[in-house]
Amino acid sequence: MALLLVPPPAFALTLTLPGSVINEEQRSEVPGSYALPTAPFDGTSVPARRVDGAIDQRAFELMAPGLTTLAAMMPLRDQVLAAGYEVILDCETRACGGFDFRYGIDVIPEPKMHVDIGDFRFLSAERDDEVVSILVSRSAASTFVQITRVTPAALPNLAVTEDVDLSVTKHDRPLSQDGARIAIGLALDADGSAALDDLVFASGSSALTEGEYPSLAAVAAWLEANPGATIALVGHTDASGSLTANIALSKRRAEAVAEALIATHGVDPTRIAAEGAGYLAPRATNQTDAGRQQNGRVEVIVTSIR
Repeated sequence: MALLLVPPPAFALTLTLPGSVINEEQRSEVPGSYALPTAPFDGTSVPARRVDGAIDQRAFELMAPGLTTLAAMMPLRDQVLAAGYEVILDCETRACGGFDFRYGIDVIPEPKMHVDIGDFRFLSAERDDEVVSILVSRSAASTFVQITRVTPAALPNLAVTEDVDLSVTKHDRPLSQDGARIAIGLALDADGSAALDDLVFASGSSALTEGEYPSLAAVAAWLEANPGATIALVGHTDASGSLTANIALSKRRAEAVAEALIATHGVDPTRIAAEGAGYLAPRATNQTDAGRQQNGRVEVIVTSIR
């Protein structure tokens, strides 16, 4: 059977496998990084060289009863050499490092790629700016071959970019409109809740300060995309002051956010509830200014999707 390792077409490589394919598994990553083994296990780890590019990794189970690992590897090695590759590492079980080598390299999990710890062979080779590795093992009835190939790959053309000020902490950094829409939408879909961390209230007040809040636009966009959904806005405070006062303040802040969603973004008021939890659900310590700042927030929680 002929095997074509695909990316990219200009660097196509065809290998003939020593048996008929029963099962096949493939993993691809473009661009990605692969730790190419360059020497046997050295007592601490498997020496490897990081190779970046288009990764194509495939595992094959072959109908080849009685085929030894040497008999399986030899024709593959010959084909790799004939294709112009130079061998970096060529070893068998004990010389590779046995158990430690097997678990120190990247292998597609069982049962797609079976590796007998007592009987396997490994080959890595390079040609110009591309590399290939082959791992061969067997079970009582089948031969298993894993082939990993890395070829040059350009970075993708990113449609959206954003400058980030690394001196600004996560909770101080304002979200862009697109960033908020994506982040909050994903959080509501996956977790059913999201913190609206860009909201700013005057100290001790329930009034939102003037400004644009991408998180509110993101919530409105999510509600528009999910017309059957309802949400609750839950206000939280730090632990300064009494519980009664903080619950009242946190609820007023949630109500202020609901009013902003209704007035600014046209959200149906029947789809929003506003509640306050005070300081009963902290997400950080109340012993520091930074922790108290994180605890004072409003969260949106999905309450139903009809």
